[in-house]
Amino acid sequence: MTLASVASAQVNGVGQRPYLGWSSFSQQTIDPAFLTQANMVAQSDALATSGLQAHGYTYINLDSGWQGGFDANGRPTPDPRTFPDIKAMIDHIHGHGQKAGIYWIPGVEEPAVQANSPILGTPYHIQDILALPHRAGNAFGAPGESPYHYKIDFSKAGAQEYIDSVVALFASWGVDFIKLDGVTPGSYSDDLSIDNRDDVAAWSKAISRSGRPIWLTVSWAVDKDYQDVWQAYSNARRIDDDVECESRCATLTNWPRIEKRFRDLPGWQDVAGPSKGWNDLDSLDIGDGDEDGLTVDEKRSAVTLWAMANAPLYLGGDLTKLDETGKQLAGNDEVIAVDQSGKPAVQVIGGDLPVWVSDLGGGRYHVALFNMNATRAVVELPWRVLGLTGARRVRDLWRHQEQGPSSGSYRVELPGHGTQLLLVEALPGHMTPGPSTNYEAEAATLAGTAAPAACAGCSGDVKVGGLGLGAGNAVSFDHVYAPRDGAYLMRVDSLTLGLRSYLYQVNDGPFQTFNSGGGSFQLPSQSTLPVCLRKGFNRIRFGNAASYPPDLDRIVVGGTGDAALPASSTYEAEAAVLGGTVTAGFSNYFSGLAKAGNIGVGSANSVTFPAVTVPTSGSYQLEIDYATKGPRTLYLVINGQAPIRLDLDGSSFDDPVAKVLDVSLKAGTNTIGLGNADAPAPDLDRIVVAPRVLPAWLGASATTCQR
Repeated sequence: MTLASVASAQVNGVGQRPYLGWSSFSQQTIDPAFLTQANMVAQSDALATSGLQAHGYTYINLDSGWQGGFDANGRPTPDPRTFPDIKAMIDHIHGHGQKAGIYWIPGVEEPAVQANSPILGTPYHIQDILALPHRAGNAFGAPGESPYHYKIDFSKAGAQEYIDSVVALFASWGVDFIKLDGVTPGSYSDDLSIDNRDDVAAWSKAISRSGRPIWLTVSWAVDKDYQDVWQAYSNARRIDDDVECESRCATLTNWPRIEKRFRDLPGWQDVAGPSKGWNDLDSLDIGDGDEDGLTVDEKRSAVTLWAMANAPLYLGGDLTKLDETGKQLAGNDEVIAVDQSGKPAVQVIGGDLPVWVSDLGGGRYHVALFNMNATRAVVELPWRVLGLTGARRVRDLWRHQEQGPSSGSYRVELPGHGTQLLLVEALPGHMTPGPSTNYEAEAATLAGTAAPAACAGCSGDVKVGGLGLGAGNAVSFDHVYAPRDGAYLMRVDSLTLGLRSYLYQVNDGPFQTFNSGGGSFQLPSQSTLPVCLRKGFNRIRFGNAASYPPDLDRIVVGGTGDAALPASSTYEAEAAVLGGTVTAGFSNYFSGLAKAGNIGVGSANSVTFPAVTVPTSGSYQLEIDYATKGPRTLYLVINGQAPIRLDLDGSSFDDPVAKVLDVSLKAGTNTIGLGNADAPAPDLDRIVVAPRVLPAWLGASATTCQR
């Protein structure tokens, strides 16, 4: 079967723009009894009366759990206890002018295999189409001859006809959407003996043969290496794992799981669009109040990223409890227009204050500015970065307000985890961003286990891997040239599946963190960071002593020395001075991909940040990112002064939570200690030190390399 031989699902009339709707899965994670026909009817009714349908929200999608058996032809059938009449349910959904979605997986489940059911319209049976030796049919399957989910061999007669029959059954019910889950390569399984690429092609062909326009999404966290298949045969592909906590925290989701999308999306930003399909970032849990696990600012930032990515916008939670905040966030037509623009954004500045931009053509742009820290921050975009002299018009799309013209740079103060989304119309004229120089990782100084490796998508077809898990396992660019002192832009071309983090050091300065993600170890993800360089040659060293950094292709350093530099500084707990029993190690959702644990129960069992540097004496914001399950107390000591007691709480040691307070620091170097002599303390991720943002600050550039 070739790509050309199968009608593409992307041109089936339903995928030219990302869809809007709702999915059951988020609510299922906190209410296992939620998935019933009665509840789906209630969700359909709630969507119809919410007002969101007028804004384009039409899909009601059932996720995993609806199926209860198999028919005489080995096709999945609903559980009669929970879905006594699925066609009547879908007719009800259609009666509201909505569309109905359903969930299934590649392969054949064991009950249908054991029954060896005849395949509809053929002389073949289920066991005739299975791959031999028997093996897992998707990422959920077990190893061995009895994997429960069995792989289909699509070279065998009857295999395509079986998938045709399943899709025909779904179509007979009136299904408009199929989520095909557990798809490999991906779903954090690189076992190519499973390899569902032929399954996805078969499902696409079956949809075409069904005569019904059905959206096809492949899920979850699929590998970008096989994007040609995902593009040819599906309307969208999930690029991440589930956004839900799934009992790992006390709410539907939380900020670390939203932030993960910010880190992974740059690796996929070049492959989305009307003819390529859409990057699916999973559900938006924004309408159930505190149960969502997000602040209003965090919810707004999530919707902004989804919209800039042109991702499908589908709500989670319980629509019968949809609050006014959720309605306002989901129903903003100017933001929905960004999502429906067919122009997915690219990240032009990364790090803790990222900026995403979509070029709409004709001098018009969508621009989204974000603050990933919990402290307030001023985010700055020099128009030069976009090749612009300035903007004659800037409109805030969340607040529906005109901001007026802007020249030089655009600046805005954002709350913690906040965003601003703009429509920009450029001034006439063009500016060059300045010269740039490539520095290949394999040509740099490699230390420890760092070593070159083949990389088909990399510059020069070579990358450097083996970084991290030891202070000596690093790559050092020893001759990075700057024509003058200043802040430059450093593009980092890195490679990873999932989250990884560099701790990098410029000359003899402090460690800085680049938290990245991606979908491939063969196709680089690009992110641009501001970096302070001195006139002449500089050394930039990449590694991660405590955890896993990405592989590294190259860095590209450019600009004129006047880039915008964040005013905050981050200090990783795992890179601080760890006393007594305190240990540092891998932790997936944490900055630096590591945290410090075993803190407390002894005065020596503490974390000390000995070189927290600020330019002037005064009051600063201090963000402490910690993790705990249940209440714990942490004592903060600044420059040997009296301890400050912090009573903290949380629902998981897997995810960091931010605490922000105002503290007094002296000009120059400060020492900050955190511990608890009497009882176990929370684990620590990092601290962030930032100035107390004042309105007057907006009038001056953030650029400074003197802190």
